[in-house]
Amino acid sequence: MRRLAFVVSLLAALLLALPALAATTIITGEKKGAFFQIAVPDGWNGDLVISNHGFDFDPPDPAPELGPLAGLWLSEGYAVAASSYSQCCWALFETQRDIERMVDVFIAEFGAPNQVFVAGGSLGGIVTAQIVEKLGSSLNIVGAYPFCGALSGSRSWDGGFDLRLVYDVICGTVAPIPGGATGLPAPGHPGYPFPIVATLLATNACMGVPFGGGLPGAAARLAQFVAVTQLPASFVAGDMVFATHGVSNVIFEDGKLGGDNGMSNIGVTYNDPAVDAAIQRVSPDPKARKRLQRYFTPKGDVGDTKIVSIHTDGDGLVIVENEKEYQDVVPASNLTVAIADEAGNTHCGFTEAELVSGWESLRNWVAGAPQPSPTDLQNTCLVLQGLGAGGPCRFDPGFVIPDMDGRIPPR
Repeated sequence: MRRLAFVVSLLAALLLALPALAATTIITGEKKGAFFQIAVPDGWNGDLVISNHGFDFDPPDPAPELGPLAGLWLSEGYAVAASSYSQCCWALFETQRDIERMVDVFIAEFGAPNQVFVAGGSLGGIVTAQIVEKLGSSLNIVGAYPFCGALSGSRSWDGGFDLRLVYDVICGTVAPIPGGATGLPAPGHPGYPFPIVATLLATNACMGVPFGGGLPGAAARLAQFVAVTQLPASFVAGDMVFATHGVSNVIFEDGKLGGDNGMSNIGVTYNDPAVDAAIQRVSPDPKARKRLQRYFTPKGDVGDTKIVSIHTDGDGLVIVENEKEYQDVVPASNLTVAIADEAGNTHCGFTEAELVSGWESLRNWVAGAPQPSPTDLQNTCLVLQGLGAGGPCRFDPGFVIPDMDGRIPPR
């Protein structure tokens, strides 16, 4: 019977790109600066999926999307809810409260859900991890599905901080970006504001990315930057946006670090004598660093929640090493991680069959099936592909996730 139910769920997965089978009630609104959208299908199965979106430099969206699997979730009978978050960018300082308020609205309108799942990609992956740890027991969160998630949490900002200061060493005399260790200048200081396009033009002048060309010596500077940071060249310009505008936002936006720097590079070795000798050395403000870690670095307090997490190995924005950081703190009996071995470099570049495979594997695990392995996810993906979901299926059961220390040296 369990196998029959599994096959039925796989067939349902083919509805991913189709509208929900039954009529759906949709409500929208706003609470304390966070907009939300809630969709409940006729024949609601009593469970709720909270969908968490990724990093966004724009102000909160009045109509937040329900996520890439919304059509599938609704067709399977789940209600789906999504918040825009009340903060832009690294929104972890307020996401817990944003989602609590959204769930309060859901309960007032539809009653308490029986079970709750949380899911999200990129920034939405670390929001998912935060909600499991902070609200798991109160909301009865039974399953979590982070994909390409920034699961090392605030440690990611040490990586962004490194990029920012390495840029100053390699490019500071060629195509300077103002601000240095704070990413960009503080509001009101000379050089503020500094548009994103200005950052892209600077990286292009220095290293010839993303537009090509560049000033004389651009290829050599790009090669040095890539050697130090270990980033794919195709991601350098985009990552520099996060290392400038993202770092600045974390430090200066109201409700975050209050203008103090929670990042540091004391004692870090960059494996390039010229960079090691010339790079600016910065000590963190202790209170700011503690606050940054609080909002949020996972501790692994996941209770009984079952978690399936997937990543692509070539991700140049949220590197695959994030999964090792999460594995190091979450009990193995609660967490299955599967890595898609991609030929190139993408961020969240999953195929339809891979993305649905992770969800269906989680759903069946919560329903009583054994904990899935990466091999199980790959086999499920192949079945889905055979039923018409877009492939290929690239989960590599033998993939060994590298340690984060080799990419973002510990502080």
